[in-house]
Amino acid sequence: MSPQRLLCAAAVCLCLAGAAFAQTGAPTMAPDTRSADTRSADTPSAAGPADADSPLPDVPIAPVPAPSAAPTGTAATQPTVPAPAAPPAGKVSSTPMLGPVRNVVLVHGAFVDGSSWNGVVAKLEQKGYHVSSVQNPLTSLADDVAATRRVLARQDGPTMLVGHSWGGVVITEAGANAPNVAGLVYVAAIAPDLHESTVTLMKRAAPMPAGQSMIEDPTGYLWLDRTKYRSDFAADVPDNLTRVLSAAQQPIVAKAFGESVNQVAWREKPSWYVLTTNDRAVSPDVQKFMAERMGAKIVPIASSHLVPVSHAGAIADVIDRAARELSRQQ
Repeated sequence: MSPQRLLCAAAVCLCLAGAAFAQTGAPTMAPDTRSADTRSADTPSAAGPADADSPLPDVPIAPVPAPSAAPTGTAATQPTVPAPAAPPAGKVSSTPMLGPVRNVVLVHGAFVDGSSWNGVVAKLEQKGYHVSSVQNPLTSLADDVAATRRVLARQDGPTMLVGHSWGGVVITEAGANAPNVAGLVYVAAIAPDLHESTVTLMKRAAPMPAGQSMIEDPTGYLWLDRTKYRSDFAADVPDNLTRVLSAAQQPIVAKAFGESVNQVAWREKPSWYVLTTNDRAVSPDVQKFMAERMGAKIVPIASSHLVPVSHAGAIADVIDRAARELSRQQ
């Protein structure tokens, strides 16, 4: 066939191919019947681009749709495990912790700070306890309770909660519904019942000498007269130590003594009471009334009001015996 005929035939083939492509949108590929060796020799490598002179048209590749998610409940679906529900805000479990009682939290009263427990801390640590002494701001019952609860939250396991003097009011409120508080020890402490205050209880007896020695400053804080600190508050504490304590005394807001408790820990926790028979700040008769009312185990000590300082070893022994008794019961 002459070259002109060949060109005419090629033109006709191209026209027919174009018409077919326009109708179908893609060329129809006939099955390749060539041998594997022939196909590999004629087919461009998949790793590289097609030859620029290739007569095959560039056909756009449609994106592959993502597989649809399997219906819920099929084998392909991973079950969703719901996270444990958080307890409602403000709800505290009252279920007590079990195990030996190896933690002690000490709460001081008015006109002293946490250092008033130093001798008790040393004795308890010698016995193997983990001891924490709260620093109460003495600005209100709520503030002191909050300070105590912050320390309680740091305890890992059952804890003895101990309060001296005003600290008894604080532990009565702070220890209620506290699952890690195993028991309470009141040390010459105020132990109010529901809606009672310190003032309410102190009125059950004649005014005490220490009460007459309190001086209120213009900002509403009460101070203990330094000249009467030893005689009315710490009569059996060495004089040189009493001078230091009176110089470093922490005043308390006067209105705190009129604040009442809204929760009563001793109604749900076993309690002990150290009754100071030579006390000139909290009447021994009032102490006896409070201890018997709560059903506490009473331990009398012939001491002044500041018994954690004057009889640190005896106070540590009471706390230790209480902790051991609770540990045996579990």
